[in-house]
Amino acid sequence: MNSHESPTLFDVAVIGGGPAGATAADDLAAKGFKVLLLDRAGRIKPCGGAIPPRAMRDFQIPESMLVAKATKARMISPTNHKVDIPIDNGYVGLVDRCEFDEWLRERAASHGATRRIGSFDHLEQLDDGTVRVHYHGRREAGDTSSFAATAQARAVIGADGAKSEVARQNIREAEKTKYVSAYHEIVRTPDQPPNDYEASRCDVYYNGRMSPDFYGWVFPHGKTASIGVGSAVKGFSLRGATALVRAAAGLEGAETLRREGAPIPLKPLKFWDNGKNVVLAGDAAGVVAPASGEGIYYAMAGGRFAAEAVEAFLTTGQARCLSLARKRFMKDHGRVFWVLGLLQYFWYSSDKRREKFVKICEDKDVQTLTFEAYMNKKLVRKKPMAHVRIFFKDMAHLLGIAKAQ
Repeated sequence: MNSHESPTLFDVAVIGGGPAGATAADDLAAKGFKVLLLDRAGRIKPCGGAIPPRAMRDFQIPESMLVAKATKARMISPTNHKVDIPIDNGYVGLVDRCEFDEWLRERAASHGATRRIGSFDHLEQLDDGTVRVHYHGRREAGDTSSFAATAQARAVIGADGAKSEVARQNIREAEKTKYVSAYHEIVRTPDQPPNDYEASRCDVYYNGRMSPDFYGWVFPHGKTASIGVGSAVKGFSLRGATALVRAAAGLEGAETLRREGAPIPLKPLKFWDNGKNVVLAGDAAGVVAPASGEGIYYAMAGGRFAAEAVEAFLTTGQARCLSLARKRFMKDHGRVFWVLGLLQYFWYSSDKRREKFVKICEDKDVQTLTFEAYMNKKLVRKKPMAHVRIFFKDMAHLLGIAKAQ
């Protein structure tokens, strides 16, 4: 092993080049800060790849990055009751994470960020208040040989995913976070897809055999599709459940191109910074939406808030500025996460409740408010009577007044 140390003092070292880290690096580099973006490269997170319209707007994502556009979602109950929900006046974009994440990293580099390939090892706090980042560097993606390397920075953004090493080593109570295990298979879309397959529809299976506490999915990606499941139940066979989803979708014979698995955090960490010079973003901070498992938009939003907090810290020298990342994120999205957490806890707890949940999704008020909230990333307040109607319909289902078909 050779030892390499960078002579450059970076303003910030971003550990992890997924949507959160790449967004943070891009925002800071575009403002003229010296940014190091350290990423392992070559690893793809299992992900349906959904990009809501607000993400396209907020983060200037060109339509050319989309491999498909979903104009409807289908909810499928344990008894195979199917509810199609059209996405009125819009669509949900779908990306291939392999291409999308690399595009984000390249965008950051085009604005001045320094890219390096390597795996994070540990941080060393120096007497002058800066941080030395120790990592195992590689000269190119796929290189099996590595070398010990370091870089020095005034601040660090930990965006190294779920079960983050930056968080484990530097942020209190990081180890208390619980996770869902996610697994998916990328398959080639058959030249003659099954009769019930639509290239513009996302299918979501609410079925205890496919997931006792989450759901299974089939998301179209143009020439390919993502088929997967998630569960926090230990010992549950994710591969076996994915096989059930593939069979239900008529895609059991489709060619499998790759298989990927990873932990997904269940809720935001209580603390995102060390009170000194380190702050978290993305999965490392636990920002994956309950119930839906959506993470790309929230990761990018968290990366932006982390960048803003680091900018304030670098400008003022006040370490308390780092806490702004979590405060701002929770102000914007905390209530949505709370509501979705309750939804998952209650409706995903048994097949009887899943059946009722899918039945409720037939309601036009539910469909309208759900997709308006999803597309714009905020709870819809402008239709109070719709909320009132949904409340009474929910109560009818809970009390058994309305029977699931």
